Amino acid sequence: MASTLVIVIVFLFDLIAFGLAIAAEQRRSTAHMVPDRKKEYTYCVYDSDIATGFGVGALLFLLASQTLLMCASRCFCCGRGLRPGGSRACALLLFLLCWLTFIIAEACLLAGSVRNAYHTKYSYILGGNDTPSCQTLRKGVFAAGAAFVFFTAILSEFYYVSYSRARSTDGAGGVPYGKEAAVGMGTYH
Repeated sequence: MASTLVIVIVFLFDLIAFGLAIAAEQRRSTAHMVPDRKKEYTYCVYDSDIATGFGVGALLFLLASQTLLMCASRCFCCGRGLRPGGSRACALLLFLLCWLTFIIAEACLLAGSVRNAYHTKYSYILGGNDTPSCQTLRKGVFAAGAAFVFFTAILSEFYYVSYSRARSTDGAGGVPYGKEAAVGMGTYH
């Protein structure tokens, strides 16, 4: 049987990670060119860098959620064998998809946080032909991270329930499945 406490904690961590990723998308750094006091050159001025903190927070909450889930399920491959059947096959597929979406979400959040924290220091002498642009994070990077956090949350919850169902009973009398996952060899005389 799936632990309700694990499901609730994982859901809360994923919800917080999703909220922080959305907040990071809304508060991305913006920049504009400002002339110096003598009006000889211009430079980039960036607003607050709070989106980087939100992105890192989302990354850490998602990491904590995935770590808790993998510890609770023994990372699918450790511990005693699972009951053969549909629940085990479903758990394996969800395990793989959960890790795939987790890695993509973490990559989006990490790349967004690093790129948002990077502030270029262009200066430009007034009167030239080419004006430099103040580089900022492209719109949608944190939103993509939030979308994959959402997918990871759904897949991880279903994975844990399927894993628990495959681990819990043998289907005949509520007795935990404790047989080997290999083919047994009988003695021949």
